[in-house]
Amino acid sequence: MIQKIIHWLLGVKPAPDYQWQARWGEMLSDKVAFYRQLNDADKQQFHHRVLLFLHTTSVEAGQFEVTEQDKLLVAASAVIPVWAFPKWHYFNVETVYLLPAAFNEQFECGQPDSVITGMVGTGPMTGKLALSKPHLYLGFENPRDKRNVGIHEFVHLIDMADGECDGFPERLIAHAYSIPWFELVDKKTEEIYRRKSTIDSYGATNRAEFLSVVSEYFFEQPSAMKRKHPVLYECLQQVFQQDTAQIGLDIKTSRNAPRPCGSGKKYKRCCMPA
Repeated sequence: MIQKIIHWLLGVKPAPDYQWQARWGEMLSDKVAFYRQLNDADKQQFHHRVLLFLHTTSVEAGQFEVTEQDKLLVAASAVIPVWAFPKWHYFNVETVYLLPAAFNEQFECGQPDSVITGMVGTGPMTGKLALSKPHLYLGFENPRDKRNVGIHEFVHLIDMADGECDGFPERLIAHAYSIPWFELVDKKTEEIYRRKSTIDSYGATNRAEFLSVVSEYFFEQPSAMKRKHPVLYECLQQVFQQDTAQIGLDIKTSRNAPRPCGSGKKYKRCCMPA
């Protein structure tokens, strides 16, 4: 108690002491498809990495109280892209600010130019990430729209980890791959311009946005990306060291498999939670 008072008097914010709660797993299962497909051992690892993130990164809001679910979805957004890198630490973000809606560059909601749903950057934004809370939730509630603003912004932070937001995450993949990657980026961007692509048009903004946009696609609709953009899918598989399309296939197979309960019905019609 005395230590907390000293922190308060000195204006120092004590590190949160999070302990995993059983209800958090239920919350993640309800909202996060990536988490649902993990086996029990991997779910325990996911819990550990969520706790590590929350111990090192503050999730705050000025206009409403931050809930447990808010924090869990922010943490899941951070863990998913670097799942294959268990020692990854987001050293370039200290605070995630949640806003009640889309915002403008002055972080004002409800204005004609309030169209931003996520933002990271340099200068005053160094070490900070801003997210629209409703759009954070939408990213997980509709896993088929190829959009997840949480993953989008954390991929920017991964990209920036080498000191430059240039659309090539050198911390995840060797620099020798940069030339063929950027050649592919230019080709895919031209397809977007010619409206001959299933990639969101925002990906044509610049190379950094292309990386974040196609990463959303990769994690939300991997089978579609693998079918329509096989070379791009293979490149992202190398970057993130994940075969997300195979994971999706495994989920589909398990959903349609006969149940060991002996009912003779498929899992999705018998044992799968509604």
